[in-house]
Amino acid sequence: MELKEIRELLKLIKRYKIQDFTLKKGDDKVRIRMGHPDVPEKYAAVKAAPISEPTPVPVAPVPGEPAPSESQLTVGENQFLVTSPIVGTFYRAPAPESPPYVDVGGAASKGTVLCIIEAMKIMNEIECEVNGKISAILVENAQPVEYGEALFIIDLV
Repeated sequence: MELKEIRELLKLIKRYKIQDFTLKKGDDKVRIRMGHPDVPEKYAAVKAAPISEPTPVPVAPVPGEPAPSESQLTVGENQFLVTSPIVGTFYRAPAPESPPYVDVGGAASKGTVLCIIEAMKIMNEIECEVNGKISAILVENAQPVEYGEALFIIDLV
């Protein structure tokens, strides 16, 4: 689906004040929800594309901490890696004064919102695809992320 088509859809959705819209065109599927309770109404929430399987990934170093060792660069057999499906800005909470969606050590199940990635003023909810416990959060709040960048490691249960 072309960006121009998505922009036209957004214009129509705003004009007719549609709250929830899903479009399936071939293998592409787009869902847009307006007026999400945790996100200001002027933003739309789009469900992220599913992530296929865990893969080895470099872990970005945290400022002031030593670089990760080789053993920290891969995800174990009983772990699931959540990566960014788009380029944008990573947010752990729906608003600056709100608590984060998830914390390290917390439980996450299929459909649990893990974070938001803002791209072009559209707030994209990233949902958990497995049942487990958050083992690591690999990105700082309000940090830019790239497509495929590691966001979370989840221990499978």
